[in-house]
Amino acid sequence: MVSSTSEKSVVYGACPHDCPDTCSMLVTVENGRAVKVEGHPDHPYTRGTLCGKVSDYLDRVYSPDRILYPMRRVGQKGSGQFERISWDAALDEIAFRFKQIINDYGSEAIMPSSYLGHEGLLNGLTVGDAFFNRLGSTIAERTFCISCTSTAYLMTYGPTHGTDPDTFSHSQYIILWGCNALSTNVHLWPFIQEARKNGAKLVVIDPVRTRTAQQADWHIPVRPGTDSALALGMMNVIINENLIDADYVEKYTVGYEELKQRVNEYPPEQVAEITGISVEDIVTLAREYAITQPSVIRVGVALEKQAGGGQGIRAISCLPGLVGAWRHLGGGMLQAPMWPFPIRGEVVHRPNFIKPGTRVVNQWQLGRALTGELALDPPIKALFVYNCNPVTQSAEQDKIVAGLAREDLFTVVSEQFMTDTADYADIVLPSTTQVENLDLMFSWGHTYVTLNVPAIAPLGEAIPNTELFRRLAARMGFEDDCFKLSDEELAMEVLDWSAPVMQNMDMDLLKQQGYAKLDVNLVPHAEGNFPTPSGKCEFLSSMKVDSNYVVPVFRQGYEEYSPGEFIDPLPTYTPQRESVQSNPELANRYPLSLLSAKPHQFINSCFANLPKHLKLQGEPKVIINPEDALKRGIVEGQIVKVFNDRGAFQVPAKVSDITRPGVVVAPLGYWRKLSHAGNTINAATAATFADMGHAAAVGDSLVEVTSVS
Repeated sequence: MVSSTSEKSVVYGACPHDCPDTCSMLVTVENGRAVKVEGHPDHPYTRGTLCGKVSDYLDRVYSPDRILYPMRRVGQKGSGQFERISWDAALDEIAFRFKQIINDYGSEAIMPSSYLGHEGLLNGLTVGDAFFNRLGSTIAERTFCISCTSTAYLMTYGPTHGTDPDTFSHSQYIILWGCNALSTNVHLWPFIQEARKNGAKLVVIDPVRTRTAQQADWHIPVRPGTDSALALGMMNVIINENLIDADYVEKYTVGYEELKQRVNEYPPEQVAEITGISVEDIVTLAREYAITQPSVIRVGVALEKQAGGGQGIRAISCLPGLVGAWRHLGGGMLQAPMWPFPIRGEVVHRPNFIKPGTRVVNQWQLGRALTGELALDPPIKALFVYNCNPVTQSAEQDKIVAGLAREDLFTVVSEQFMTDTADYADIVLPSTTQVENLDLMFSWGHTYVTLNVPAIAPLGEAIPNTELFRRLAARMGFEDDCFKLSDEELAMEVLDWSAPVMQNMDMDLLKQQGYAKLDVNLVPHAEGNFPTPSGKCEFLSSMKVDSNYVVPVFRQGYEEYSPGEFIDPLPTYTPQRESVQSNPELANRYPLSLLSAKPHQFINSCFANLPKHLKLQGEPKVIINPEDALKRGIVEGQIVKVFNDRGAFQVPAKVSDITRPGVVVAPLGYWRKLSHAGNTINAATAATFADMGHAAAVGDSLVEVTSVS
């Protein structure tokens, strides 16, 4: 708490959403009602500002559409018809159905579905893991994003935070690679602008001229899925023109000779044909990046959403080691600086509950799992959804809807609003918002721990996720101590407070100022010291994994996996499965690459139902290049159908050259029931995986666009 009077108080909060900024907030409360939310002015990264999504957070808290009581379905699945019931009735029905399913089919017939609708260490990604691992349910593999990036990054550098974003103001050459910072990482922008005032150059590599690309000094519109080829071409120039930092390479890297041989396969002329970027631009980019120090690369998660996304990250990750960028303050690479947070996996996952050989189902293929296409034995008979809205956020939307419509599928959804997914639930449970619960926040975008104090009492009968799983555990008869921890006790258990990075931090300090920075080195690899088996940057990776390897945090702490395809220990280029270049037969029918874009006013599907955010974002559109529009007789504002063999969606066309010819872009996150003609972009998205981390290859989809009106 910051300050308090008898009627007014200001308490510390923390943004819970799936965003690298993880802002520290101040919540003003008057007479028991939250009246204001603002950025913490003293937080070095938040700097007193909140993004346009969260600055109106109280509209979400006090929305008349909030779910405030447990409900049971009374109409057909999908009709949204429910009646209010008590918590006891809801819990009794869930426990009865779960026990019945376990008796008839076994516990693996029950599957959780969750992701990062909440990022808290208490209420976020791992909150249900202990319960479902104890239950013996199917393991839900949660690889919507950052899984592929993480595997590739760990293969190169190990679990290091890399370049601290606080040091970007010292950089002289900044590459935002697949990162639209102004929409998805806005609090990094002031550091970039400070660097630019000091003479830094900003380069954005992205197929689309995003808000960020429009503000850059140089936008490089690479062809989708060819980022690894571009990075390999850059390394070809750097090595052959002797622009490497030979001393750094010799002392602090391994595999240089092997890398040198590999990049010789990617001369600029060949890379230009692959990427659509001119030879001159490839050479200029490589030279500028190598000689302008400190140089830094911020990679976005969009990079991994391709067939070869992992090798793209591997190739890009090799660049800083090659030119010695790690020597300098503000040099190196920023992926996701979450690795130093000393999260106690044995507490949050309870992997000791998992029985060897337990089945794993990836949520990106949830539609196939629910419709029987995966031929699961036993079939999924119960689905428990929390922190997630799979109807809009998973692939093959029509299959998910068909699966959820099964009368023999018992579905429970814990939510704040009646989402597209909640409409198909048998039981809906009310969940609190962030101002109503206690939490500790880690971050995948900076190195601060942030405290969230409950500012108001829960509205209606809403409860935090932590309390939800305590109640469910009790109903299922689980007597394990972990299900009896209070939120305050859990907060002290989820982190290793004795870890070296926590030596200047304790709960008292967090209560005093709302946040504290991990004790991390701001120039962590000036002399190597990488947390890899060799202690060096590994161009030739010693991490022997295959394409199905998933960092355990994304699969409930489970460390078993079925061997997949061999991963080349050297970075390479893997073409898209669906592209004009790699699959001309398919491209004859569907010649346009479809990319999904994060909307400026939504966070995934969060906020996409609130009137103000919908008004500011505007209706969903598909952006099509004028050249492609002309070929199809499509004009601005015309309703068009975007389709392939998997499905279709209809939206107005926006004709613009911000996307390159052959590429169309549509926003992700719009709700199906609030969209034109029903479906959204994921109706056409393939449920295939990238080359590493079992990640969702969202951007590997070909479509056609035709006019409807």
